[in-house]
Amino acid sequence: MRKYKNKAIAELSGELCSGLPRLRKGFLDAAEDLLQLTNPGQAYPYEFVVFRLTGYRPKPGPGRVFDGKGLGGDLRVLMLDLSDSFELHTSDYSEKVYDTAAMARRFDVSTKTIQRWRLRGLPARRLIFPDGKRRIGFLDSSVEWFLHDHRADVQRSMKFSQLSPAERDKIIARARRMATFANCSLIEIARRLARRTGRAVETIRYTIRKHDAEFPDKAIFPHLLSSVGNQEKRLIYRSFLRGESVGKLAQRYRRTRGSIYRIVNEMRAHQLLEQPVSFVYNECFETKGAEEAIFAESADADQAKAAKKVKAPADLPPYLKTLYDVPLLSVKQEYQLFCRYNFLKFKADKCRKQIDPKHPLAKQIKDVESLLLQANVLKNHIVRANLRLVVSIAKRHLRGPLNLFELISDGNISLMRAVEKFDFARGFRFSTYASWAIMRNFARSVPKERYRLDRFATGNEEILDIAAGLRSYDPRESNSAEMRETIDVLMQHLTPRERTILTEHYGLDEAGRTKTFDQLGKRLGISKERVRQIEIQALEKLREISDARENI
Repeated sequence: MRKYKNKAIAELSGELCSGLPRLRKGFLDAAEDLLQLTNPGQAYPYEFVVFRLTGYRPKPGPGRVFDGKGLGGDLRVLMLDLSDSFELHTSDYSEKVYDTAAMARRFDVSTKTIQRWRLRGLPARRLIFPDGKRRIGFLDSSVEWFLHDHRADVQRSMKFSQLSPAERDKIIARARRMATFANCSLIEIARRLARRTGRAVETIRYTIRKHDAEFPDKAIFPHLLSSVGNQEKRLIYRSFLRGESVGKLAQRYRRTRGSIYRIVNEMRAHQLLEQPVSFVYNECFETKGAEEAIFAESADADQAKAAKKVKAPADLPPYLKTLYDVPLLSVKQEYQLFCRYNFLKFKADKCRKQIDPKHPLAKQIKDVESLLLQANVLKNHIVRANLRLVVSIAKRHLRGPLNLFELISDGNISLMRAVEKFDFARGFRFSTYASWAIMRNFARSVPKERYRLDRFATGNEEILDIAAGLRSYDPRESNSAEMRETIDVLMQHLTPRERTILTEHYGLDEAGRTKTFDQLGKRLGISKERVRQIEIQALEKLREISDARENI
C-alpha cells in the first residue's frame, strides 16, 4: 500500500481493499465525494470519515481527529489503493474518462503539469482502458470539480505551455540536428533545449514525442515509436543486473531513464510471475492479527544460542565437524520457524497475484522480493540446523561408487526439498520427516550408481574389465604397462572433455589422484550431474568399441 499520513486511514484502507469487490466501487466513489467536501482548514473526527465512506457509524473511539489537509491527501491515496484492489473498467462509468495523455492534449499542457495538478487535488483512479491496459484515469466530473476550484492555476499552466508554431519548428529543427550529429538521447536534447529556451524539460520532450507521433516518416527518434522487443528487454535487464547504471543504459539504447526503469520492473515482474511459489497452507494465515501472532517473540527465542554444543565424531573431516557447532532446534522453535517460513511465502504469493505484468509497480515487486528473501533466510536456518542429520544418514550408506561428500551433496538436496514440503501443523518432528526423505533418495540413487558401474563389468572383453576396474588401476605399478598402453589407445576414441573426466575421476594420470564429480564440475565450469552424465557417455562409447571388436 502507498504511504498515508494518518495511521488510522491506512488501517481503514486495508479493511476496505479486502472487502467484497462489489462494494469497493462504492467505497471509491464515496472517497471522492468526501474529498470534494473536505476543507483544508477544518478538522474531521474518525467516526465521521468512516460513516461517509461506508455508511456505517462506528462506536465513539478515543477521539481521533484529522486535519482537512492531511485527510485530503490520504483520501487521494485511498482512491488509488481501492482502484488497484479490483478490476475497474472505464466502461463502469457512464461519463467520459481521460488518461494522463488525453488530459494533456485536452488542455494543451505537458503530462508533468497533469502530475502537478494531481498533487494539488485532482482526483485520480487506476482504471482498465479499452486497450486492456491499466493506467491512471480521470472522470470528467472530477476534472470539472478541479477546474472550478483551481481555474486560475489551470489557465496559467495552459498559457505558459502554449508554444507558437515558429517556436515548435525551431525546437524540432534543433532537436533533429542534435540527434543526428551529436547522437544525443531524447532526455539529453530536452534538457539542453530547456536551458536555451527557458521551457520545462517535460514540455520539450512532449513536443518532440508529439511531432514524431504525428509525422512518423519524419520522426527524430523513430525507434521510440515502436515498443521494445523481448530480446532487447532481456539485454537491458541483464546489463542492469551486472551493475550498469540506468543512465548509461538510457544513453546506449537512446531511451529515457523512465523507460529503462519500466523495462527493468517489467522483467522483474515477469520472473516473479513465472517463478512458482509453493508453501504449506494453514488456516491461521488468514485469521485476524495473524502476522503479529506468528512473528511474536517466543519465550525460548534464545534457547538455540544457549544450547550446549555437541561433540563431533572424530572420524569426520574438519569441514563436516563445523556442522555440529549449529545447535539443534527445539520443538517450539521448529514449529515457529516453519510457520513463519510458510506464512511469508503465502503472503508473497498473495502479493504476487496483484502484480499487473504489463504495468507492474516497483513497490509491489520490491515487497514480493523482500518476502521471498526473508523466507529464504528462515529456510537456510532450518537447513543448517539439520545438516548433521544428512551426515549421519550418509555415513550409513557409504559403500559402492559414491564417496561421502557426494552422498552428503545428494542428501542436502533432499533436505531442502523436505523443508518445502513439511507440514508443521501435523505435530511430527521435522527430523523424522527429513530422515525418510533422505533415505528414500539414497535408496534410489545408490543402487542406480552401482548399476551404472556394474553394467560395464559384464562379459570377458578386456575393455569392459578395464572400465570396471578403473578405480583399482594404479598407473605407478610396473606390471601395468600393457594396460596403460591399452587405455591410451582407447582414450583416443573419446573427446578431450571425456578423457579429462575419466582420467581425473579414476586417477589414471601419473599422480594417481582421484577427483569427485563436484571438483571436476567446478574445474570444467559445469554441474556435477553433468559430469556424471558425460562419464556415463564415455563408458558407453568404450562398451560400443568392445562390441565392435567382438563382431570382427
